[in-house]
This record gives sequence, structure tokens and C-alpha cells, in this order.
Amino acid sequence: MLEKTFYKTFLSHTFNIPVRVNYWDGSSDVYGTGTPDITITFHEAIPIKEISSNASIALGEAIMDGKIEVDGSIEDLITAAYENTDSFFHNKKFIHFLPKQKHTVKESKSDVQEHYDIGNNFYKLWLDDTMTYSCAYFESPDDDLYTAQVNKVHHIIKKLNPQPGKTLLDIGCGWGTLMLTAAKEYGLHVTGITLSQEQYDYVNARIKEDGLEDVAEVRLEDYRELGNEKWDYITSVGMFEHVGQENLGQYFECVQKYLMNDGVALIHGITRQQGGANNGWLNKWIFPGGYVPGLIENTTHIIESGLQIDDMEPLRRHYQKTVEIWDKNFNEHRDEVVKMFDERFVRMWDLYLQACAASFKSGNIDVIQYLISKGPSARMLPMTRDYMYDETHDKSKVTD
Repeated sequence: MLEKTFYKTFLSHTFNIPVRVNYWDGSSDVYGTGTPDITITFHEAIPIKEISSNASIALGEAIMDGKIEVDGSIEDLITAAYENTDSFFHNKKFIHFLPKQKHTVKESKSDVQEHYDIGNNFYKLWLDDTMTYSCAYFESPDDDLYTAQVNKVHHIIKKLNPQPGKTLLDIGCGWGTLMLTAAKEYGLHVTGITLSQEQYDYVNARIKEDGLEDVAEVRLEDYRELGNEKWDYITSVGMFEHVGQENLGQYFECVQKYLMNDGVALIHGITRQQGGANNGWLNKWIFPGGYVPGLIENTTHIIESGLQIDDMEPLRRHYQKTVEIWDKNFNEHRDEVVKMFDERFVRMWDLYLQACAASFKSGNIDVIQYLISKGPSARMLPMTRDYMYDETHDKSKVTD
């Protein structure tokens, strides 16, 4: 009886849309006003102690294990929970436990490889042909994912106002599309670094296939271990979310250290406008060591590191659409993923993608591009933003 009372109170404060709940004992309730489009079925009760310890972990694991089943959009369900200020996402009573995090060089490498080294063949199933695992840029609502990812690569590089023959460092280079496009189309000498063995091998192969050995290299190296080398430009996409709250200052200090005087960097990453945070379930199962910094937190570190801000651009809606397309692609290959892993993995990954889309949709997180310089703000850049949008480069030639 106490357990049922807890659930009724907990769920009645969780969503801002009508939701039907089927309990383990065969009873049902509808929470909210109206006809529900989403039904949650508890095949068994999740212990109150587990929910009180960390509701995100307890409920996420219950979905992974099939103890909870959602009929309807998980994205809409989680969006409703984020938008309801009384839900467990905003109640510290349900966040007593968070997985411990370490961000030494050794731990960072382990964390990255746990996520990115589960297999290039897996990511190829649902990413586009550029193998870009970050926010796309939809110049038109009709852009497909490939087009939008090509847009994003050029949007980032153009912001640097790159001059042929100069050098670029890509911190966290992923599968290499940005750095190799910069080499092939903008005439830059590029260096990419990653901690993922799978990504390193993939980029190395692409460099050799394209005959770019004289202008491109990739290193299996931590961003803190580049010594005294310097570059004219730096890009870093989806990277600072992995460095940990305690290392954010050092991360931006490294950007400052590796930039030439008057060098320019474009740092693109997930940011919370409300302040930094992490999520217990994501940290435990998807991104070990992950931390989403706050906007003020990032800008403070940028300034304290001796850099200056030239421009900032939020792309929240672009990332929501990106992740929604990823999840659609993922589910189209669901049977193949089951064969690669198992049903539990599929439920986990689907939950992760829909939860991310919901977090962007609700404004719980954002993604922001920070254009920063080493030296007086924008001294080496044009006076207006027009240069960021010129059509000098043919985007159809992006490196595949």
C-alpha cells in the first residue's frame, strides 16, 4: 500500500501531459487532464529506495531491463518531465547518488573508448556518410542529414576565416570529416587528435586513401599532452563535455596554449544555459565521465585562460532535429543492432537518443558554438559576419 501511494504521488508530479500508467497489480491510472497518447506499463515495482537514490538511473535501468515499457513517444514523455518543474529531474530528493568520475589521462582514454570503440560498423548503421557524430546544421528545413552535416563542417571552418597554408588542430577529431575537409578544400595543414582507437584507425586509412599524408595527420593522444606545439586555428566539436568539470579550466588553457598569437578557435559543444549538470544514467551507461558545463562556466574559463570571445551561436533546435533523425535511423536498423549486441542494448540506446532529443527540445540543454581568439577580440577577422555565409566553397565536395 505504501509503495503504491509513493508511485501515485511520484508520477502525479512528473509530467505536464496526460499519461496512462498500468501498474504491476493490474490497476491503471491516468495522470493529467485529457486523453493520453502515452502509456507506461510497470511489469514489476521498482523499489522506492532505488528511485529515491537516483530516479534517472533506476527508471532508465528498468526500461533497459524491460521492467518498464513505454507505448508512445519516449521523447515526448521525457520532454514533459523536463518541462514540469515539479518532476524528479528538478527535485534533489531523487538525486542522492551519482556515479563517481575521474578525468586523468588514463581514465579519459578509457571513458572515450567505452563509448566510441563499440564498433565503426555500429555507428555506420545510423550516422550519415560523413560519419559525423555531432550536431548538424540545417540551412533549410528540407536538408537531409548528410547535407546538414556538410553544412555544419563548412559553417565551422568558415567562421575561422582560414587562410591557405596555415595550420589547424582538431581536438577530438572523431572520424575526421572536418579536419580532412579543411585540408582538401581550404588548403590547411591539419592535425587531429582522438582517444578512440577505432576513430584513429579510420582517419589514418582515409588520409592514405586520399593521399593527404603531406598535409594531414591523426594522433592517438590526449589534449593535455601536445607539448609546446602551436597552430593558427583550433576546432573542437563535442569535446569539452568529456573533460569533466574539474578540467574545464585546463581545457581552455590548452586551447590558449596551442594557439598562435592572434590565432582563432571554434569550440562547439553541449552547454546548459541554466548552469552545469550531469545525469546519473547517462554517466553510468552511455557517457562515463560526462559533464555538461554551464554557459557562464564556459565563458568564465575562456576569459580566465586569456582568450577573448568573438561570437557565440546557439544551435539547440538543430541538435534536436539531428538526434531525432539518428533515432529514426537507429530504429530502422534495430534488428541488425540486436544481432550485434542484444535487446537490452537496443532499449538502452533508443532511450539515450530519445532522451537527448527531449533534453534539447525542452531547453534543458543547448549546443553553442564559441568563436574565440588569442589576442584582442576578432582582430584578425572581418568586421561583420557576412564572411561566415559566403558561397566560395562548393559543399558538394566534402570529404566522404
